[in-house]
Amino acid sequence: MTSNFGMALTAGLLYFMRHCKIGYWFYDVFGQPLFIGMIFGLGSGDLKTGLLLGGTIQLVYLGMIMPGGNIPSDPALASVIAIPIALKSGLTAEQAVVLAVPFGVLGVFIDQIRRTMNAMFIHRADTFAESGNGSGIFREGVIYPIIQGFVLRFPIVFLVTLFGSDVVNSIMDFLPEWIMHGLEVAGGLLPALGFAIVVYTIGKKSILPYFIIGYFAVVYLELNTMAAAVFGLCIAILVVSSRKPESEGA
Repeated sequence: MTSNFGMALTAGLLYFMRHCKIGYWFYDVFGQPLFIGMIFGLGSGDLKTGLLLGGTIQLVYLGMIMPGGNIPSDPALASVIAIPIALKSGLTAEQAVVLAVPFGVLGVFIDQIRRTMNAMFIHRADTFAESGNGSGIFREGVIYPIIQGFVLRFPIVFLVTLFGSDVVNSIMDFLPEWIMHGLEVAGGLLPALGFAIVVYTIGKKSILPYFIIGYFAVVYLELNTMAAAVFGLCIAILVVSSRKPESEGA
């Protein structure tokens, strides 16, 4: 996957698999920036940089929620384009974030086009439902939307990833140093914004003590990430288990 073609092909397939919703138990993983960074890091032989890029972009979307299934931004599209281009062009994590955010917004428009086109399949499925045609319902509800999703998502990601690194390199050579520095500063602020949204949620009185416990456990007990995750999981299980008898009694 070290070739441009291999990276572009992988990027297009990852983006398609993220949104095709085949297998509700796993498809969401394909759209996580950290997972995408791991895949491209392994493929390029630079796992550390891949994880660094993916983890930094992940922070931007850390507090993002999808009310009613509507995405305010698309971290999958942002990642499958920004990460491979950053790996090939030698961009820093901050520069990769600046590159990723506009594509995340573009992903919202692509999703709206998909929803609009899917209305046609729904009406056709209603017609088949009236006549009891199960195979027709399956085609309109599953097969055709998947094909449409592939046509909408794979080509644009494949082409941008295939030729995007050359464009980015040309832009980097053209831009003056002070603009590049400004982009790096902006890229450093965006992950902080994503983390701030999470802290705002944690700031609820009922949740804040757990945040404080975790912070001091990491700082003073010098727990690593894995240990903190294990302790957090155990605390979560204890809290949920203690609430069950109360709800059953009520």
